[in-house]
Amino acid sequence: MGVEVVAPVLVVIGVGGMGETIARRLAPGHRTVLADFNEELLERVTAGMTVDGFDVEPVRVDVSSYASVQEVAALADGLGPVTRVVHTAGLSPTQAPAEAVLRVDLGGVAYMLDAFAQVVAPGGAGVVISSSSGYLFPPFTGAQAQQIREATVDTVLDIPFLTAEAVPDAGAAYAMAKQANRIQVQHASGAWGARGARINSVSPGIISTAMGRQEMASPSGELMRAMVERSGLGRIGTPSDIADAVTFLMSPQAGYVTGIDLLVDGGSVAAVASGRIPFRPSAEGH
Repeated sequence: MGVEVVAPVLVVIGVGGMGETIARRLAPGHRTVLADFNEELLERVTAGMTVDGFDVEPVRVDVSSYASVQEVAALADGLGPVTRVVHTAGLSPTQAPAEAVLRVDLGGVAYMLDAFAQVVAPGGAGVVISSSSGYLFPPFTGAQAQQIREATVDTVLDIPFLTAEAVPDAGAAYAMAKQANRIQVQHASGAWGARGARINSVSPGIISTAMGRQEMASPSGELMRAMVERSGLGRIGTPSDIADAVTFLMSPQAGYVTGIDLLVDGGSVAAVASGRIPFRPSAEGH
């Protein structure tokens, strides 16, 4: 009798823009769980990948609900060894008010890190897609960073300086949540490491996705265009640029890399830091 071989499982949470590109890049050889809140988008991406020969399992998820994220983790664990997890889900400042941005971009990351730390297979790896916006907002104090590390899934949205009442607007909420993501990932590397797995984050710069183009058309669009034009590479990023970075962090070549953030922004943050782009951190968070 032959021995049944169970394919490893890839989970991609958030399949719009960068998510679909990353899923297609990593899916070969895996049973792929696609999770998204938008059922129409989820159906479209699932159908397209299925036609192209990928083994896909779609599931609707609300990343602002810990129970919903736990359900995705349990589903994935039931399909086989969970070896790759990518979290791209997020809301931008033009898409939602501060309260919703914090629930999704801060709470959602905390829920994913905790839920999948309980099921990720030895040798597995995860990546959280954050944002370069976190580098352009004043850094947290040591005490604030410690509060983020100590927060649990039950208290992360109650951190005093990261509540909808405490932040000036959705732009600040976004940038602060993204800066917090780096601290969350750094801290979570301990729990993931206890299972023999790695977890990192990627902070994209201005990327040509539907969300990115929406932000470019917003009041902060002029600054964003200047950041692209005066960046080291002088071009907007593509989803493939981010998929390349994620592929590296998932690979054996990154086997000694965990708990870090990889800034993939074409040099725009460097341009701000060097003064090529006049920039004063503001409530906009860009």
